[in-house]
Amino acid sequence: MKRKILIPVAVGVIAAAGLGLILLLGKGRNEARALRIYGNIDIRQVQLAFNDTGRIKRLDVQEGAAVHAGELVAEMDAARFADAVRRAAGQMGEQKQILAKLLAGSRPEDIAAAKAQVAGARADWRNAVLNYRRMVTLYRGHYVSREAVDNARRTMDATAATLKAARQTWILAVKGPRKEDIAAARAALEADQGSLALARRELADTRLYAAANGVIEDRILEAGDMANPETPVFTIALTNPVWARAYVPETDLSRVQPGMRAYIENADLPNRRFSGWVGYISPTAEFTPKTVETTELRSQLVYSVRVYACNPTGALRLGMPVTVVIPRHDRAAALPARPCGP
Repeated sequence: MKRKILIPVAVGVIAAAGLGLILLLGKGRNEARALRIYGNIDIRQVQLAFNDTGRIKRLDVQEGAAVHAGELVAEMDAARFADAVRRAAGQMGEQKQILAKLLAGSRPEDIAAAKAQVAGARADWRNAVLNYRRMVTLYRGHYVSREAVDNARRTMDATAATLKAARQTWILAVKGPRKEDIAAARAALEADQGSLALARRELADTRLYAAANGVIEDRILEAGDMANPETPVFTIALTNPVWARAYVPETDLSRVQPGMRAYIENADLPNRRFSGWVGYISPTAEFTPKTVETTELRSQLVYSVRVYACNPTGALRLGMPVTVVIPRHDRAAALPARPCGP
């Protein structure tokens, strides 16, 4: 009875061992078929500079400090930029009042005053007309000179012109401002708003923020130095992702495509393998650099390849010699839009 029970168990153990051996051999064959190329770790850099010219007030980080995107790292003296904001705000406020005055139109009191001027001018004109007629009658009776008649006529014409001008002033008061004046005032207000926005932007630019996650590699300027857009203040090394500059022999070029899964290994990190992807393949061939150690002949043509890898802990460092492993079976591996996260 015991033998009948042991026989199926033994068969199962043998089958499991066989399956494990097959998987192990398959993995070994895949590893043997993988393309192995050699190179060094390289790191991208970002140079941070102020967007305007001014005296640096303070620097908040030292070389070697880890920074995050959006972190404040330096500040410029902002006094004159704050004054520019206040001036622009005052100009915009004044133009707002000018536009509001035009949109409100003429006040009732202004219209009434213009109408009263018309009435006064009409009275002066009527009196001048009566005086002229009297002068004409007296002239005909030889009681006044011709000069008196001409003076009366001139006074009548002047009061008529004054009456006409008063009427036009009253009409303009009733109609209110011209639409062209309102449009010009509105355009001037928009220009002042743009000036205020620019002044505020320049004030905000007195604070320098890290553009990405990384490590401060160089602190180029110090507090008290004059900063300008052409002179960087810091150099940030972007440590995640990093990329390995490796070289593919011409005979193996057909085995590599952009987007393929790849792995990066280093002899000093024997138990770690960094997942990555092929990001760039040079379109032109070159001779193998002397710094690349491969088992192929030095004289053969190679193509430069950039293999990116996630480096969240910073274990992969600039200049580190690495081995890039590109599995042959993973030819069409699809990568996410952000392989290393945000």
